Formats: sequence, structure tokens, C-alpha cells
Amino acid sequence: MFFQNKMWTLIAVGCLLGMSGFTAQQKLSAEETPAYRPIGAPMNPKVEVSWNHFYNYEEATQILKKLAEAHPERMKLTTLGKSYGEREMWLATVTNFQEGKADQKPAFYIDGGIHANEIQTVEVVLYTIWYLCEAEEDSPFLQTLLKERTFYCVPMMSPDSRAEHFNQPNTTHGPRTGQRPVDDDRDGLVDEDGYDDLNNDGHITQMRVKDPHGNYKTHPDYPQILIRKKPEEEGEYRLLGYEGIDNDGDGKVNEDGDGYYDPNRDWAWQWQPSYIQRGAGHYPFSILENRYVADFVSEHPNIAGAQSYHNTAGMILRGPGAEGDSYARSDIAVYDKLGKQGERILPGYKYLNVAEGLYTVFGGEFDWFHSMRGIFSFTNELFTPFNYFREDQGGGFFGDQETHAEVDKYLLFGKGFIPWKEVDHPTYGKVEVGGMKKSWGRQPPSFLLEEECHRNMAFTLYHADQMPQVRIVSSEVETLSEGLYQLTVIVKNEKLIPTHSATDLKNKITPPDLLVLEGKEIEVLTAMSADEPFFERPDVQDRHPEKLRISNIPGNSVRYARWLLTGKGPLTIRLESKKGGSDITEVSNLGEK
Repeated sequence: MFFQNKMWTLIAVGCLLGMSGFTAQQKLSAEETPAYRPIGAPMNPKVEVSWNHFYNYEEATQILKKLAEAHPERMKLTTLGKSYGEREMWLATVTNFQEGKADQKPAFYIDGGIHANEIQTVEVVLYTIWYLCEAEEDSPFLQTLLKERTFYCVPMMSPDSRAEHFNQPNTTHGPRTGQRPVDDDRDGLVDEDGYDDLNNDGHITQMRVKDPHGNYKTHPDYPQILIRKKPEEEGEYRLLGYEGIDNDGDGKVNEDGDGYYDPNRDWAWQWQPSYIQRGAGHYPFSILENRYVADFVSEHPNIAGAQSYHNTAGMILRGPGAEGDSYARSDIAVYDKLGKQGERILPGYKYLNVAEGLYTVFGGEFDWFHSMRGIFSFTNELFTPFNYFREDQGGGFFGDQETHAEVDKYLLFGKGFIPWKEVDHPTYGKVEVGGMKKSWGRQPPSFLLEEECHRNMAFTLYHADQMPQVRIVSSEVETLSEGLYQLTVIVKNEKLIPTHSATDLKNKITPPDLLVLEGKEIEVLTAMSADEPFFERPDVQDRHPEKLRISNIPGNSVRYARWLLTGKGPLTIRLESKKGGSDITEVSNLGEK
């Protein structure tokens, strides 16, 4: 027994030594070891980009060019035209170009930066382009998505104002407009009285003066912020607004800066003039950059879904935005399914109808997409104060001051505020300037930016995946008499979104889906379609029955088609849908005995 135990011990030790020697010989060098990346990150991207960083116009342009050069089989970079300031409005088309034509696949449109101060919107679109290019190789889902879908991405809809926000002193709220000059105060001059950076720090912050009759006092725990005093308390400060002087001598400060026109009030659905809707412009699509987008979308009827990014407050918004407008119940049901899933993908975000849950928007982009192009479209308001501490914060869109002060103390370590500094003002005398930096408030801190990019992209890809995708499920030939045949075909839309929205059908926007029969030796006598297999109430088409028109294939549903024809095969059945793609099959047993 002792001998057996000793023998097995020696064998075990020998095995261990042998294994040790084997692994030592096979050990990889540090250079050969594959990168250990967190789940979800692209493996070995050809274009390395840091997503905790904001990119100016020139930097964003370089990222796009590098991606187009590194991934010519997945991305092509073109331009819609030049902006008012002569900057290119880049368009990235992302799909698998080796699998079908881009303009014949169901397509998804994405834009960012229509309000240029909402700067992380551009990063989300850039991230989406980058991720689709870099992660597709090791993701079956993305491989299928790019095989069957096309993405049209416009990262910077207001490139001039993005450059202005980055390069010039601004608040976190500006410029929201474009850079075409406008005489806001009607004094014959344009953009002559904007902000003035009194302490030359690159940020436009608040001005305050000491005043015992003022309405504000210093917060007891966070001296960088002011709070309203109680009625029985004595004040410490009076707030004077954002940094600026009276440049045009009219007694007002900062009343005629960049613009003003609003690129998201210029679209040709429920448009109203500026006395009703501020920022509306002179007429629909009077803004050059919007016209480029509208022309492109109108020329691409394969676009079935759309996403525009704004900030802030963490909202997934659908139309209608215009007061008194309405969407069909069946369309709302589709929006609800998409939006509710979006709330799961984006914790802290709320799915809302703009007109009922937020405010009235006349001439909004998403209403034009839905009501004039038949496209299911969302606007996401990026970032929510909920994400700071993963709890409801209150304080409206941006969160309250105390939350920002706590974030500055515990997460940003004092980098979020400009310290108050005394300067000379030509009108007010000694004033103090300070407050939140322009790069914070609407924008997430760096450590939350990549999460914001990825989660919003994930919602967009979910929406894109649910765009219509049509298939020919089956075809069956029945001989009725000598030389006369009945051909029955079942077609299916495999996804949630119908090939035509109810608004699309009502306004006759997109041509019907087509089932086309082609054969050299056949004659098609009549055709019909129905939503049930017994054809009890069919839609009969006697004129050009070889091209059967199907008005709509609802989401996750089938339609039935039937032809009477003579002749013999083979014949080809081709299904064509502008927003749902295409499919093809062949029937060879026609006329066989």
C-alpha cells in the first residue's frame, strides 16, 4: 500500500513538472498577448479614439477621415454641402458595401449638433460610426445589422456654431443658434452685443455685486454657489446675469449675440412665424444646413427610422411637438414599444410625448420626419442628473445647484466651477464673476461621457434593428385546368415597424410595396392580396397584375398574394419595399406535369 501511494505521488509530481515545462515553453511574450478588453469594447480597433473627450470640428473631421480610410468596406465619407461658414457638413454612410447597395436597404438616419452648444450629441454620433466600423467583425448581431441595414450619419448639423462654442467664450447654453448674422434688437446692427469675457478665462459665467438688499447669499457649505435668502434675512449679493457690457450703448447687456434663429424650429411641418414660434426663421427651410438634410432625406425613401440628439435632462422624445397635432394610434403603439425599451437601455431617461409632456414645438425636425416622410423618429435629450449619484435629483432639466456643488466636491474635486473674481465693469463698477464652466451643466463629466455614448447608441441600434425587413415566406402553385395556374405567395415583415406608418399611408408618402412576377413564358391574368389566407375580402388588381401593389405589411405580420396565370416556368418572384428591403425567389414547377 505504501509502495502504491509513493508510486502515484511520483507520477503526479512528474506530471506537474512536465506540465510546468510545457507551459514555460509555450508562454507568450507581453507583445504577443491579446489585449484584455472589457466586454463591449471593440477588439483591436484600427482607429483608436478616447471617448471621455470632446472633439472640436477639426478633430471630429480627422476621426471621420481616418475611419473612412481604415474601413472602406463599411464606411464612406461624403458631404451634404458647405455650411454658412464654409465648413463641410459631413455625411458618413455605414453599411456592409459588399452585401447589396446602400440605398436599397432599410436605412436609419442619425444627426447631432443641430444645437451646437449641446456638444456631446456629436460625440454620440461619432461613437456610433466608430463602433459600427470597429466592432462589427466580432459581433454576429452587428454583422447582420450592417448586411441588412444602412446608417446615414450627420455628426455636426451646425458646424459653425460648434467651432464658436469651442473656440470662443460662451456659457453652457450657447450658441444654440447658427452663425448667420441676425439683428435681434432691430437697431440696424447685427450680433454687436454678445457676451464679454471680463476675466479672460474662456468661460462666460455669472456677474454679481455685493448688496445687502440683494436676493442672494452664499451657500453655507458650498461658497461657490448662491442661494436665495429668506424674506426675513439680509441679502449679500445681487445677480446681474452673464458676463457682458453694453457694447452698443442702448442701455442693455448681451441682447444681440450670435443669431438668433433656431435650427429645430425651421422644419416644414406645423411651421409658425417667429411671433408665434421664436427662432422659426423667415420660412420653412430658410436655414441652409437644414435644407441640405431635408433634400438628402427626401431623396432617400429607404430611410425608415431616424434619431436626432439634443441635451439635456434625460428624455426619449417623440412627436407630435406641435399643439393640436396628433399621431395615429397604431403609430403611437410602435413608438411606445420602442420608447419603453429605451427607458431600460437608458436608466434615468423618461419616454415622453413632447407636446403633452414637455412644451409646444412648431416646425420641429422629428415632426417633419414623421408627418412628411413617414419615418419613425425620436429626439433624445442626452444626459440626466440622475447619473451623478444614481438617484433622482430634482432641479429641472439640469439638476439643482446643490447637486452640482456636491458633484464638484466629491467627483470633480473642484474642477467644475470658476472661482469668483473681482473685476472692473464700465457700468456696474466693481463686480465679481464666477460660476459653472461652459463645459459642464448640459454636458456630462468625462467619466460619464462614454457610457452616455454607448447607451444612446444601443437604443439607436435597437430602433434600427426593428425597422421593417420583408421576406418571401413561401410560394405554392396549384393547377386549376390545362394551362391555367394559381400561384399563392406569403410575404412577411419580420420586425416591429410596419413598411408604412399610418401617417405614411394617409399622406401617400412612400410608394406601395411590390410583388413582381417575371417570366419569359407566362401571362398574368389577375392578382389579389389579403391579410388572411382565405381571401374573403381581397384587394383585386386587374391592371398590371404582374406588379402587385401591397399597401402595407404591418410589423411582425404576413400578407397573402395570389395570381391567376398561364404559360410555364421558370418564373421569378421579387418583393420590393422602399423602407423594408427586398427578397427574391424562383418558381420552377409551373407547367410541369
